Amino acid sequence: MGKLPDPVESAEMEAIERMIRQSSMQKTSLNDKIMNRIGEMEMSRTEKYAKNKPNIMKRAALTAAATAILGGGLVGSGFVSPVMADALKQIPMFSTLFEGTSEEAVKAAMDQGLVIDPNLSVTHDGITLKLSDLLYDGTRLSFILDREGVDLPGTVAPFSERKKPEDQIPKGYIKGAEAAGTTLLIDGKDIMKGFENIQTAGFGDFAKRENAYMAEVQFKKPVWGNEFELTIRTEVTGVDEVFEFKVPVKIEDNTVLLKPNATKTLEDFSYNVKEMVITPVTTRLVIDSKGKVPRSPEQSGDYIASMMYYDIVDDQGNLLKQRKVGLFYSEPKTEYHVDELYSPFKETPKTITIKPYTLTVNKNTWKAIGETQGSLGTKNYIKDLEMTIPVEK
Repeated sequence: MGKLPDPVESAEMEAIERMIRQSSMQKTSLNDKIMNRIGEMEMSRTEKYAKNKPNIMKRAALTAAATAILGGGLVGSGFVSPVMADALKQIPMFSTLFEGTSEEAVKAAMDQGLVIDPNLSVTHDGITLKLSDLLYDGTRLSFILDREGVDLPGTVAPFSERKKPEDQIPKGYIKGAEAAGTTLLIDGKDIMKGFENIQTAGFGDFAKRENAYMAEVQFKKPVWGNEFELTIRTEVTGVDEVFEFKVPVKIEDNTVLLKPNATKTLEDFSYNVKEMVITPVTTRLVIDSKGKVPRSPEQSGDYIASMMYYDIVDDQGNLLKQRKVGLFYSEPKTEYHVDELYSPFKETPKTITIKPYTLTVNKNTWKAIGETQGSLGTKNYIKDLEMTIPVEK
């Protein structure tokens, strides 16, 4: 007989899950209780995967997982006109996929086929799943499934339910990737198998809408071209049939790929910008760094420098918003591989400036100076490490 779950642990995990689900989409720092309770516990409502990573999530992995699913933002009201905002209401998922984007970028994404409204629906045994929102730009694939026919407190079974035998789990929960319940195929090939080309992947409740399930996969590199058939297969508890959606995808190749291979060094620290990918909906930055992170005068004693983070600014001084920021509750390592997504540029710039920064963290509490619900903390920009990269279209 398998070991029964600890009732206290299950109750605390449920509380953590509720906190994650109820968090603001703009929140980048999770509640202390989450970070203090994670330890070796498994994340249930939101599944996060990367190559060679175990299913038991450490503290940093849970933070990244939660922000991966909860970290989507709204279209910047300052950039989108009321008319365009009304038009975007026809695409419910749109607000989670574009952050700080311009109206021009929105229109370009639609025209180039990056945003798709398949309007597909599948019903089995009284449960209906609807696929009406999908985005693919060569860097990431995102979609939402809306569920009808059952009233449950979420689309993915909570921690306590998942510890039960499957025939005792209520009918209607969408099975996550952990149980091989969600399969993604491109031209018949399972893209999740082996994780060879997957940078990160998140599956779980979509906090901005009831009875909605969100999946997002970030790729290391596209390998299937700009035209293919996407198949989404999803299993639901209590339903024998598989829910299957087939979507033809065809996008224009309007990606700007930069491989500057440029390095900046200060003291013992150096970083190399390996690659930047610019699309109408995403900016991707790939950086390798080595060495001990430089410390400012205030980063001494109990206060240390965090790992190095990177802001991106265009030639007009516009700051891109990082899609998610992982908080690591330990002293920084001496080597990092950074592969992160940011909001799109309003228009393709002539130059791009990388602005490295650290946070000043109290190593006893892992709180950053200036940290609030809406802010990671006060950024300590390191001017001597700034790098400007020319853009060649």
